[in-house]
Amino acid sequence: MGERWTVLPLLKASSEFLKSRGIDTARLDAEVLLAHLLGVDRITLYTRFDQPLGDGEIAAYRERVRRRGERVPVAYVLGEKEFWSLRFEVGPGCLVPRPDTETLVEVALRALPPEPTPEGSEAPLLLDLGTGPGTLAITLARERPIRAVGVDSSAEALAFARRNAAALGVEARVGFSRGDWWDAVPPRFAGRFAAVVSNPPYLPADLRSALAPELRHEPEAALFPGPDPLIFYRRTLAELPRWLAPGGWLGFEVGDGQAPAVADLVRRAGLTEVLVAPDLGGRDRVVSARRPA
Repeated sequence: MGERWTVLPLLKASSEFLKSRGIDTARLDAEVLLAHLLGVDRITLYTRFDQPLGDGEIAAYRERVRRRGERVPVAYVLGEKEFWSLRFEVGPGCLVPRPDTETLVEVALRALPPEPTPEGSEAPLLLDLGTGPGTLAITLARERPIRAVGVDSSAEALAFARRNAAALGVEARVGFSRGDWWDAVPPRFAGRFAAVVSNPPYLPADLRSALAPELRHEPEAALFPGPDPLIFYRRTLAELPRWLAPGGWLGFEVGDGQAPAVADLVRRAGLTEVLVAPDLGGRDRVVSARRPA
C-alpha cells in the first residue's frame, strides 16, 4: 500500500477492495479494522484523515483487510467481540457472541437476585449449557452476585472462556467443564442450580447452503444441531429435574419462528410461568420458565 498512505485514501482503497469481495459493510469494516489497529474509536478517524501511517501499521492493516476480504468475521480478525459493553476474546473454534443474545441476559437479570446472599449462605448457582467463549456465564456473574458453571464440548471454546473469565475478573466465581451437554456437569451440582441458561445450536439444516460466508468460519457444531433443530431443547428439558432446584429458573435463546414449539416443550416438561421475550428486532428470541417450588 506504500509508505506515505494517510488515513482517508487508505480507508477509501480498503473499502473498495472489501466491496469488490461482496461485503456490504465494506466502509464500516475498513474503519473498524483501522480504528482498532490505531487504538482509537471510529469517530477519531474522522479527525485524522491526513495522518500518515508507518510501514508497520500499513503492513498490519493490509493483513487485516486481506483476511476480511476472505470473509473472515471481523471479530476473528480483531480477536475480540463486544457484548454487553464487555470485550470477549474470540477466534476460530468458538461462536462469536451476537447482540440477540443480550435479550437472554436482560431476561435472566430480572430472574436472578440482585443482592448478595446473607453471610454464611452460598451464592446462587447458575449453569450455562453450551457456553462457547463464556458469554452468558461471565456476563451474568459480572452483573449479579452468583457463581456460575459453563459447559461446552469444544476445548477451543473453553480456552477462550477461561481467558475471558480471568480478563473480566470473575474467574473466582465462574468455572468451566468440557463434555457433551449434561455429561459435562459435575455430579456434585445435582439439584443445586438456581438457574439454567442456554443459547444452544438451533439453526435448521436446510439453512446451511444459505449461510453468509462469514458464518462458515465459525464452528458448525455451535450453529447446527442436526436433523432436529430442537434437539438441544429436548435434551435440556429431559434432564432438567435432576439439576434445577425446585423454584429454579430456566432461560433459552431460540431461533426465528421456534418460540411456540419451544414454549410448548417447556410446558409439557411441567414448568410454569412460561414467558416469551422479543429481541430488539421484534423477533421472539427468549423462552423462559420456572420449575414449580
